[in-house]
Amino acid sequence: MSNSIQVFNKYAFGEVTEQQVNAMMPEAEQALEVLEKGNGAGNDFLGWLHLPSSITAEELADIEETASKLRTTCEYVVVVGIGGSYLGAKAAIEALSDCFAPYKADHTAKVLFAGNNIGEDYLHDLMTLLTDRRFGIVVISKSGTTTEPAIAFRLLKDLLEKQVGKAIASKRIVAITDARKGALRNLATQEGYKTYVIPDNVGGRFSVLTPVGLLPIAIAGFDIKELVAGAVEVEQGCNCAILTYAATRNALYRAGKKIELLVNFNPKLHYLAEWWKQLYGESEGKGGKGIFPAAVDFSTDLHSMGQWIQDGERTIFETVISVGEQQNRVIIPHDEADLDGLNYIAGKDVDYVNKMAELGTRLAHVDGGVPNLLITVPALTERYLGMLLYFFEKACGVSGYMLGVNPFDQPGVEAYKKNMFALLSKPGYEEASAALQEKLRR
Repeated sequence: MSNSIQVFNKYAFGEVTEQQVNAMMPEAEQALEVLEKGNGAGNDFLGWLHLPSSITAEELADIEETASKLRTTCEYVVVVGIGGSYLGAKAAIEALSDCFAPYKADHTAKVLFAGNNIGEDYLHDLMTLLTDRRFGIVVISKSGTTTEPAIAFRLLKDLLEKQVGKAIASKRIVAITDARKGALRNLATQEGYKTYVIPDNVGGRFSVLTPVGLLPIAIAGFDIKELVAGAVEVEQGCNCAILTYAATRNALYRAGKKIELLVNFNPKLHYLAEWWKQLYGESEGKGGKGIFPAAVDFSTDLHSMGQWIQDGERTIFETVISVGEQQNRVIIPHDEADLDGLNYIAGKDVDYVNKMAELGTRLAHVDGGVPNLLITVPALTERYLGMLLYFFEKACGVSGYMLGVNPFDQPGVEAYKKNMFALLSKPGYEEASAALQEKLRR
């Protein structure tokens, strides 16, 4: 078994040939060179590129110390953020956690998330849970004024201060924000919060290996040194897998495969796919271009989306993440009556059956006209997860340049905010508000 991330594109061929993909490799190599030399569009947001190897032992120790203090003083720690300010941490924690950890009594603070929606029931239920409980807050925002996290933080800060007083609350709040400016930076300075910096040259969707992701992951009890070490291995290692992934997906896109389904056969990877969707959707979806990133959890979604994938419109391809070794082993027992007809797999471990479902599904989908890429991960450990996160980040930069877009801006994200602020009568949006009201009257 390999000790790194590998990419196989054998089953991608059909709509495109191996020769066509190989012919695109020089283009992928050129995009990689542009990325690494920093002379492409968006080069002022390349701070993530050599971030893993630049993180110092002292910085990691400081994050771990803060995490330890929160774990020992709090039953719950609420991470407040949206988009890249929560998805990376959520993805890592879910991938590394015991599936039923939230329901088990232990001495590790449970990490919860808020500020990623404006759901009133969600916030009500969260505040009800935290009432008269020991909790802390990690608030993540460059500006401190992004609507969703700002609402959640105002509510949670108010609840915490009412329960324990401002002095104690200030010791249980950590702010991850801009180094110098913004509402959250000003508040943190005023209240004396412990702070960490979101680097100016790292966009939110690439921030999982900054304190934005590392602090929540450490609070959840995972080894951030190993996570970073895995990312360093890919940063300093061979780019073959990155080039293969970027070249193949762009070849398929040009052949009319406009939708990429990220597929997992392990429920722990659901939020990794959510993180991946933001990473690729926000990086590539602009200028009327871009592969649409979607995701499915197999074998669960084979019983809902399987029919469409097998026989629907042939505009899709799949990228399957396959995890080699599982953390635990569960053997299917023999049953004398065999009423369920499962004795033919008695004595097999569950993962063996899952791997056969994975292979059988890939073969069926290829036969149905769905090209398949395979990404293999040796196991779900901190080191291998760090490899996978950085692999997707770097491949995204290469793929975006191949597509001919700036992978590091997101001009379309602001459109909904302008309308929302106008409808809410936010000061400064009076003209937009009048225009919208007129539009709604028509």
